[in-house]
Amino acid sequence: MHAHPTTHNRLIILTGGPGSGKTTLIDALERSGLSRTEEAGRAVIREQLAIGGTALPWADQEAFATLMLERELRSYREGRAAPGDGPVLCDRGLPDLVGYLRLEGLPLPEPVHTAARELRYHPDVFIAPPWPEIYGRDTERKQSYEEAVRTYEVMAEVYPEYGYELVPLPLGTVDERVGFVRARLRERSGVSRP
Repeated sequence: MHAHPTTHNRLIILTGGPGSGKTTLIDALERSGLSRTEEAGRAVIREQLAIGGTALPWADQEAFATLMLERELRSYREGRAAPGDGPVLCDRGLPDLVGYLRLEGLPLPEPVHTAARELRYHPDVFIAPPWPEIYGRDTERKQSYEEAVRTYEVMAEVYPEYGYELVPLPLGTVDERVGFVRARLRERSGVSRP
């Protein structure tokens, strides 16, 4: 796939199924000095729970998807506007919304497809594989481990369809994963600062 005019190579996506250590890794990379965005789905769930809303993945999936699109677009803009010129880690990206809709058997609205196709991130996308030893549920993560595996499988389908190369994260300690991501950024992107 050719680069689009809106490609923003400093936006680095980390995706995968829930409970695979993705956010823990992003938190550690942020502590090491990298910028980051927040995961849209978790933010929407927190907000909806706080206000007693129903735009939740277990209540109103279409409303949830609409709010996720708004949040992902905001995260994309904020990531592009982040200070400095180093990488910005994105806890998921717009193609994740395509994956969510596919996973739930919901139609793909044209604006979601267009956003995922046209608003580009760095071509390498880190993907966290399922990891049963660390998987756990919480108030925002209600999926079973089997659903988490299926989410990973769908993301592994969707991202290449939008022209991204998947970079599987190793199953290792947080420090090992931090080292892996930083080395890959230095090797492939030229955006290894700070």
